[in-house]
Amino acid sequence: MLLRLRRALPAPQLEAILGLASELGYRTSFLDSGSEFLRLEGSGRPDHRSLFEDLVGVAAVLESDNARERHERAPGQPDTQVRVHGGRFGGKELSLVAGPCAVETWPRLLEIATAVRARGATLLRGGAYKPRSSPYSFQGLGEEGLEMLARVRAETGLGIVTEVLDPRDVEKVGEVADMYQIGARSMTNGPLLTEVGRTRKPVLLKRSFGATVREFLLAAEFVLAQGNTQVVLCERGIRGFDKITRNLLDVGAIAYLKKATHLPVVADPSHAAGRADLVRALARAGIAAGADGLILEVHTDVSEVHSDGAQAITPDAFEEIARDTAALAALDGRRLVHFELSKALAS
Repeated sequence: MLLRLRRALPAPQLEAILGLASELGYRTSFLDSGSEFLRLEGSGRPDHRSLFEDLVGVAAVLESDNARERHERAPGQPDTQVRVHGGRFGGKELSLVAGPCAVETWPRLLEIATAVRARGATLLRGGAYKPRSSPYSFQGLGEEGLEMLARVRAETGLGIVTEVLDPRDVEKVGEVADMYQIGARSMTNGPLLTEVGRTRKPVLLKRSFGATVREFLLAAEFVLAQGNTQVVLCERGIRGFDKITRNLLDVGAIAYLKKATHLPVVADPSHAAGRADLVRALARAGIAAGADGLILEVHTDVSEVHSDGAQAITPDAFEEIARDTAALAALDGRRLVHFELSKALAS
C-alpha cells in the first residue's frame, strides 16, 4: 500500500500512522526525503485502507495493492457476472429491467409485465414501497403490492426487482423479490445495506444523486463485506443545476466503473432524464459507455401513474430501446439476453 502523508506532519500523527502499520503487520519505508510518501509492505486486508484513511495524518491512499477493497478490480480480474432469475449482468451479457415506478392495480401490472416481456425485458421492476420527497405523496401499496408482484411473477415468469426501504422488511420483501433494489435515498443506509448483504440475494444498488463515485463504491462495500458478491451498480444520474433534465446521467462514471470495479453496472435513463422524450437517447449513451443493462420505467397509460409519470415510456418506445441495446451491444461482442433466450439458457 502507498500512502501520501500530510506535509510537516506533527510527530504524534506520524507515530500513530507508523504504529497502526506495525500493529497490522506492515513493514514501512519512505520513498522520499520529505517523508511524504510511505510504502507499506505486508499481507493486507480490504478493511485496512479505511483504517488508514481515518487517520488525520493520511492525505490519501494512492495504491491499495493487496489491501484492495472488495469492489476493486485486481489486475486481470474478469467481470463478475450476476444472474437474477432470467436476467444476466456482466461479462458479455446484458439484460433489461422494465416496469412501472410503483405497483398500482393488478390489471395494470399484469398488462405492463406482459408488454415488456414480449418486447425484451427479462426482469420486471415495480415498487411496493416508495420513498418520496413529501410524506403526503403516494408511498406505495406495501404488502398488497408485494402480493401483486408475487402473482405477476407466477403468471409471467419474469423475475422481480423491487425496492426495500427498511432493514425490518428485508425478509418479507425477499420472499417476493429476485433482486433487492436499494434506491438513491437509501444508498447511505448502512444497516439496510448490511442486512441485504446477509441474504446473499442479488442487490441493485442505485447511486445517490449527491454521491461521489467513491462513496457509491463504499456503499457497495457494505454489501460485499457480508459475503454477498451479487451486487449490480446502477448509475441513475446526479443532481445538476439545469432544469432541462431531472438529473445528469454520469456517462463518464459508467465508463470509469467498468475499469475500476469488477461489478456489473447498469444505467437508469428514466430517472436521469425525468422526461420520456429523452429516455431513448440516454439509454443509448449508457450502453455505449459500457453499461451491462438498463432499468426503465414503462407504463401503458401515463395518465394513471401515481409517481414519476413524466418519465415513463410506452411499451413500443421500450421495444425501440431494446433494439438499440441489442445493436450497440453487438458492436462490443456482447448480447442482450431477452426472455425467451433466458429460458433457453436455463434449460
